[in-house]
Amino acid sequence: MEKIEPALERVIETTLAKVPGLVLSIVLLFVGSWLIGLILKMLHRRFERRNVDLSLRDFVASIVKIALYIMLILSVASMVGIQTTSFIAVLGAASLSIGLALQGSLSNFAGGMLILLFRPFRVGDYVSSAAGASGTVERIDILYTTLRTAEGVTVFAPNGPLANSVITNYSSISQRRIEYQIGISYESNIKEARSVILKVLAADERLLKTPEPEVHVGELADSAVNLIIRAWAPKDVYWDAYYGNFESIKLAFDANGITIPYPQQEMRIVNMPNAGKAG
Repeated sequence: MEKIEPALERVIETTLAKVPGLVLSIVLLFVGSWLIGLILKMLHRRFERRNVDLSLRDFVASIVKIALYIMLILSVASMVGIQTTSFIAVLGAASLSIGLALQGSLSNFAGGMLILLFRPFRVGDYVSSAAGASGTVERIDILYTTLRTAEGVTVFAPNGPLANSVITNYSSISQRRIEYQIGISYESNIKEARSVILKVLAADERLLKTPEPEVHVGELADSAVNLIIRAWAPKDVYWDAYYGNFESIKLAFDANGITIPYPQQEMRIVNMPNAGKAG
């Protein structure tokens, strides 16, 4: 008993000495949790005022929440007397290893953040990029953007290459220019062909009157006079007008005797009078 009593006294003294720290750590845990909730609410309000994409809101809020809780737990552990230095070192080494192993995914993650922040395109836009991806945007995630091509094929484009490439957004415009290059034979009358084409374009109500359609001689090629035809259409009817007028111009050419020549080469045979006397 004489040996047990001093040991119990030391345990009690040690426990009493740590009570203030334990109380402070519990208070810090509750206050810190309340502050984290307040910070997250303020963050969500800021996102709403700036109209940030919903996918980015949830993702950033999750990262901030995890980071703040890790800081809170480390602070509470330090107040209790737990050594956190080794834990931080292990966490840092693990983060470095994971970062090296996931370089491609981190690049896609950074690209997704840039796309969601700066919004070069939105869901529903038709886009094409120098990285080779094109189609209607169906979904923008952190790592991949989902596109639907004109053929109905689903394409998952990595956000890293997509964000670093030149992106053409066809949905951000109200009108597009239709352009054809059509060759007529050298025997056909250029002025008559121009008049026929302009009549076809003027009869199409889908085309805009301003800017006016125009027809120019673009090239005197080997077997044809190539005409450049330009007209403007609202983006919603662009493809209908494009293909419809292509057919209408060909039918109008046929009706007016304007020919579109096949590729051809002219061959000349020169008779050599003394060729058979050799030898």
